[in-house]
Amino acid sequence: MAQGFSLKDQLFNREKVRYLAGLFHQAMPDFEPDVFEARVMSELPALELKARISWIAEVLSGTLPADFAELDQVIRRALPPPLDPSLSDDDFGDFIFAPLGELVVLRGLPAAPAASLDLLEALTQRFSMEWAIRPFLNHAPGETLARMEQWTEHSSYHVRRLASEGSRPRLPWGQAVGLSLTDTLPILDRLHADPTRYVTRSVANHLNDISKKDPDLACQRITAWRAQEQQTAKELDWIASHALRGLIKAGHPDAMRLLGYDPEAEVAAELRIDGPVRIGEALRFSCDLQGQAGQPVLVDYRITFLRPGGKSSAKVFKLKQAQLKAQGLSLEKRHALKGNATTFTLVPGLHHLELMINGRVAATAEFELLPEG
Repeated sequence: MAQGFSLKDQLFNREKVRYLAGLFHQAMPDFEPDVFEARVMSELPALELKARISWIAEVLSGTLPADFAELDQVIRRALPPPLDPSLSDDDFGDFIFAPLGELVVLRGLPAAPAASLDLLEALTQRFSMEWAIRPFLNHAPGETLARMEQWTEHSSYHVRRLASEGSRPRLPWGQAVGLSLTDTLPILDRLHADPTRYVTRSVANHLNDISKKDPDLACQRITAWRAQEQQTAKELDWIASHALRGLIKAGHPDAMRLLGYDPEAEVAAELRIDGPVRIGEALRFSCDLQGQAGQPVLVDYRITFLRPGGKSSAKVFKLKQAQLKAQGLSLEKRHALKGNATTFTLVPGLHHLELMINGRVAATAEFELLPEG
């Protein structure tokens, strides 16, 4: 049987370990690359991705100098040149340098936090140190936030991005941090006007994290940034759309207005469903909209699914962003209802479909979902 794609094996394998070992051998002649490689590979294949990062850091820690100042110099000598400074997006770096961030946390956080932040500044220009910075935010939040605010003016967009990405309230894979939602606003206020999408995408993701706990605060930041006019209108529109995506999906009125959609707009809607549908087939529906010509509309649809045990759950899906025409707007949709999905089990029975315009339910219908035949 053919094996599926393995991200952990692509990112951390013998060739990558050998490459890292060669860099440290050049930086420290008595570093034994073959011994390091053998030690790492004795455990690596059995470990999951994040555990591989920690394991490589642990082996390095036992091999490199005990004194952090010496360790700092060895790491710096081992580093390849920074990532291409002429790029502006999609240059995350090589995952094999992630263990160096873990090593800095392990050895530098308790011994020399200020010097460790200096080293993370250098490391993140080879691979994002967004996970490694999190323990520093918990151990010394004031000092770390002050440094991150300084990084917002750094010449490297990788360092600027670290200030936003590393301090996100809900960073994927990242250690939780005990910051308040307002602690990081000075960082976002500086970076929302950044010229690189790599940075502004992080700002938008950070603000989206904030919106999940305080929608009003997220909307207020977008309003304030528009008033400042420090970012181009096109890029700020993109930031707003990306940052408020969760609120838009939930139909939040202020978020709708910020993106140019009036939740109070008078739009008449007629919704039609093409008969019952079986699991494994597709739900087909159409709708006709009527309203003031030129009115911007964000059209979504929400399906309330039956769940095992008699419960139900609703999911919102995108349909169309458009402007109404004088003759109205007609839309059609084919929504696949797969019976073999690994993350969502379909249950036969009566289901509900709602058409949402600018965040408000404009029309409803029901359909019978039949067993797979």
